[in-house]
Amino acid sequence: MAEAENKTEQKEAQATQQKEEKQDKPEIKLSEKAEEVVKTIETMNVLELSNLVKVLEDKFGVSASMPVMAAGAFAGAGAAAGGAPEEEKTSFSVVLANVGANKIQVIKEIRTITNLGLKEAKDLVDSAPKPIKEDATKEEAEEIKKKLTAVGATIELK
Repeated sequence: MAEAENKTEQKEAQATQQKEEKQDKPEIKLSEKAEEVVKTIETMNVLELSNLVKVLEDKFGVSASMPVMAAGAFAGAGAAAGGAPEEEKTSFSVVLANVGANKIQVIKEIRTITNLGLKEAKDLVDSAPKPIKEDATKEEAEEIKKKLTAVGATIELK
């Protein structure tokens, strides 16, 4: 009984928090087409979203990343202000460079690492060299590399 009341209180607290967050943000009105696009994007997996971003960048000649000049300005400002040495890289992209002889084992490992379906994992393996995971921590990237090299794949950390 108390557990049910606790769950109800949690739901009410979440609803209140969501209302407060919505009040802080200006409301944006979307057309029906735009709302359909948003709903479609919500159902996509990470690999599909990544491919969509790449296609949109190519088609419209834009980039979703921070401009190099601005990134350089931030790095330069941090070094000038603190005089500290450059920080060690904290996020890595794990790239499948070569599948090797055990393609099926590599597909199985890709599926467990990325939670992709069989077809998506096979397509990723067939299109090597291809990023498996981006913005991974050093430990996570090393673990993925260890798992995939154990089944014969060649992995690059960038």
